[in-house]
Amino acid sequence: MNLFADAIAWMLSPEQWTGNYALPKLLAEHLTLTAISVLIAAAIALPLGWLIGHTGRGREIAVAISGAARAIPAFGLMVLLVLVLGVLRVPEAAITTFVLLAIPSLLAGAYTGLEAIDRRVIDAARAMGMTEWQLFWKVEVRLGLPLLVGGIRSALLQVIATVTIAAYVNLGGLGWPIIQGIPLRRFDQVLGGALIVAVLALLVDLLLAAAQHAAVPRGLRTGRPARRRTRPLTPAPAPAAATA
Repeated sequence: MNLFADAIAWMLSPEQWTGNYALPKLLAEHLTLTAISVLIAAAIALPLGWLIGHTGRGREIAVAISGAARAIPAFGLMVLLVLVLGVLRVPEAAITTFVLLAIPSLLAGAYTGLEAIDRRVIDAARAMGMTEWQLFWKVEVRLGLPLLVGGIRSALLQVIATVTIAAYVNLGGLGWPIIQGIPLRRFDQVLGGALIVAVLALLVDLLLAAAQHAAVPRGLRTGRPARRRTRPLTPAPAPAAATA
């Protein structure tokens, strides 16, 4: 319990909010690396995933590539790219690593969103005379948006967690307090940096969970049916007795 209190005290100390390694500056660097990596990955993965989902071709190749990319250790890949590209291209090596990490989730979210659509909806849209572009943009993309947002959510969380290793190659970010604190045995600093990353990931996850819920078309949202007010049943009047 004392370690958590020390970590909170470290985060709130004035020294952590000023200077070259101030927490706001490290947070800005962390978010910048994350945003650039995910945007580049989205520019690669989304068109490819939509093409696979729309045509139904190439899914096996996409699954194989995604599985291979997930199996690559991010830290080892980043060090390898730094050695291959040279020390003058460290930012490019790090961003390439994070892009490759984000592509599988974005690719899966793009093509599974389109594959999950009921084929009867697609046939009905074609029967109404929609062109392939209208079918893709007005029907498939809108109905597949919830799963796509889920893929973006997964990619962002993975990249936010992995960008902490960028501090190993002197790119800053919230991993700097962790990496600096380990050799100094400043465990309050290490825990404080880890808590900030965890809180950031949690906030992003909550925001994207709300966005994923909002992306579901209103007609497809499930909820508790409204209760109807029913009038109490009144007994039917007894039939009049027949008179002789």
